[in-house]
Amino acid sequence: MPTTISSIETQVRRHLLETAASFWTDAELIDIIGKGILDLWRDIVDLKAEHYLTVDTTNVSLAANTATLSGVPADVHKVYLIEPRDISTSSSNLGLIFKPLDYNHAFFQGARSRDDIDPDNDTIYYAITGQGAPFAAPTIYVAPQVNTAVNLSFIYVPVLATTAFADSSDNVPIPGEADNALIAWTVAVARAKESEDRAPDPSWLFAYSTEKQHLLQSLGLRQYQEDMFVDAIYESFWA
Repeated sequence: MPTTISSIETQVRRHLLETAASFWTDAELIDIIGKGILDLWRDIVDLKAEHYLTVDTTNVSLAANTATLSGVPADVHKVYLIEPRDISTSSSNLGLIFKPLDYNHAFFQGARSRDDIDPDNDTIYYAITGQGAPFAAPTIYVAPQVNTAVNLSFIYVPVLATTAFADSSDNVPIPGEADNALIAWTVAVARAKESEDRAPDPSWLFAYSTEKQHLLQSLGLRQYQEDMFVDAIYESFWA
């Protein structure tokens, strides 16, 4: 069962010896909890274990004679995969591959100089630019351009919408039993209010660091069916 923000706040108040709001308001503690959620989310995403993976098969496309993708979601944090929406053997986009590459790479420069291509059995390079979320959707440049529009599957990791955990009744959007980490974070930062130098409590920060490392370790491997191996160089060409 997911943990609510109010449950974390209640447990934090027990450690602060203030079960009813007085020195710390509810809004203050909820704000601190939210910052802790974002700190945990950032490192969980870096595990690359697909906890927040989103598959968009509705919005993104590549229009004909156009150098950027259309319909890129505004909440994009990391792009995971771009491919034609229809990848069946009967698809008109069969064999079309989208590959990430630096915009100033020689291959990308060469691709920009090509005439528009039929969108099949070819490689389209893409480069992600701009600030991205939460500021705005990134601009994704492509080359070469196509002569016929291509509907795309756009697989990505979104930023967390802060409105999703801004209320005490909201659930904590962190996997892996993160309660202890969030409690330690919140107590540490909240106690800065009562210290002369306004610094977070070092003992509670250490507890948070320990809990966070345990959480990340537990989230690092999502399946035990098979051993994890990296692909060998040129493995796809092995007989």
